[in-house]
Parts: sequence; structure tokens; C-alpha cells
Amino acid sequence: MLGALQGFVTISAVVFLGWLLADRKVLDLAAQRILADLAFFVASPALLVMILAQAPVSAVLSPHLLVALGSAVFVMAIGYAVSRRLWHADVGESVMAALASGYVNSANLGIPIAIYVLGDATHSAPVLLVQLLLFTPISMTILDSQMPGAKPGFTARVAGLFRNPITVGAIVGLVISLTGITIPELVMAPLTLVGNLAVPGMLIAFGVSLRLGQKPGQDFDRLAVITGLKLIVQPLAAIGIALLLGIRGHGVLVAAVMAALPTAQNIFTYALRYDRAVFLTRDAIFVTTFGSIPVVLVAAAFLS
Repeated sequence: MLGALQGFVTISAVVFLGWLLADRKVLDLAAQRILADLAFFVASPALLVMILAQAPVSAVLSPHLLVALGSAVFVMAIGYAVSRRLWHADVGESVMAALASGYVNSANLGIPIAIYVLGDATHSAPVLLVQLLLFTPISMTILDSQMPGAKPGFTARVAGLFRNPITVGAIVGLVISLTGITIPELVMAPLTLVGNLAVPGMLIAFGVSLRLGQKPGQDFDRLAVITGLKLIVQPLAAIGIALLLGIRGHGVLVAAVMAALPTAQNIFTYALRYDRAVFLTRDAIFVTTFGSIPVVLVAAAFLS
């Protein structure tokens, strides 16, 4: 678990840096917005191109693809339905509640956990690519449609896909991966440099919000539902789907651990960009990041 714990510690340290900079008045909420916009419009698309261009797309074509897809869709559907019907939230806030319930940190924590807990980094590939190629474009399309001045209709939604920087980055990366195109070093070097801004930018903005935004945990009832779906229901759903598909032994552990990963930090960037469920999303990331540690440990202990 050393590598997994190192991932948690690294993320926590950068978040604390953001908190400290806000506390010392080096950064304010305006700076948080700038960091979030930089991550959303520039750094994240570059990072997506880098990841998908080099990702083993063939690794997705396994039963674990269905496990990742099924368990995430299951909890996201519950999160969306609860938000709409019980909390009477609008579509945008309900989409963010769904993402907070089932969109996992498959890269920053998923890869080290796959290596050190499961023994193979490719175990994170099905989750990573399903999220980038399916959940991200769909959620971005819905959120774009809720923006002021958005045009109605199917054509406008399709056109919006190619105007959204996140989905454009995912599409470009996928095309490069499928066609086998080699990106020249002259292009890859600056792309990598810019892409590497994404994660620290998100984490520092997250830390600023913890210091200057609404105090964590004020909306306890909603937070409890979201974190329960993420840390309890999703891993159990993944185990159930894996067993139904005939997966046994180590494969069940893979399904449980990947589903038990915390809510991804980039969801907070999306919340800021679209101004939907910002504090609920932030708190869900905060709680699940620490709460996933015992869940992963329990899964490893009982399913190894």
C-alpha cells in the first residue's frame, strides 16, 4: 500500500499548499477561478491528448470494461435521481451530483493503486477510458445545454461537443491512439508542459476553496448520500457485476478496488466552470479521498 498512500499524501500536500496560499492571502477566489479556467480550457485538454494518445485502448476490451461501466452508471443514476426528485435540484446540479457519486480518480490515484495494490497499471485503463470517452462527453454536453443562451436541439448538442475543450481533447487523443500517429517531439514537449499544469492547478484551486469557500460538511445530508454511493454502493455494485460476468479471484479484487477510488478532482473544475454544486462536489472529493483509504484496505484484505 506504500505507493497508494504516497499518492494520497502527494495530493493532500498540494491541496494544503492551495489552502496555505489562500490563508496567507497570496491567492483569492478570483485566482481560484483563473486556475480553474486554465485547467478546464487549456491544461486538461492537453493532458487528455497526452493520456489517450498513449493509452492501451485494447486494454479496455475486457470484462472489466462492463464492470466499470455498469457500477458507475448504477450509482450515477441513483445520484441523479435523488438530486432531482428528493433535493429538487436543477439538471446541472444533478449531473454534478451524479459525477460526484461515480466518477473516480482513475489517474492520479488509480494508476499507483493499480500498480502497488493490484500489480498491474493496465487495470486502471478500462475505468480511465470509459470515463474520458463516455462519461465526460455526455456530461459536458448536458452541462453545456444548461448554460445561458444555449441553443436547443440535437444539432446544437452535437456542435457543442466540438466546442467544448474537454471533449475535443478526448477525441483528438483517441484518434491519435487508434490511428497510431506519432506526435513529433516538437509538438509533444510543449503539450506535455502545458498538460502537466492540469492536476496541480486543480488541486491548488481546491485548496483555495477549502480555505475561502463555504466550510466543509455544512450540507451533511446530501454529502452523506453522495459519499455513501461512492464508497459503499459503487464497490459493492462492481463486485456483484464482476461475479455475474463470471469474474473470480483476483479479478473481483480489481473490480472492487477500482470502484472504491475517490471522486476525481477534475469534477471540482467542472463544477466551478458551470457553477453547479460547487461546494457539494468539493466536499465529496475531500471526504472520499480520505474515506477511500480504509475501503481499499478492507477490499485488499478480504478479496486478495
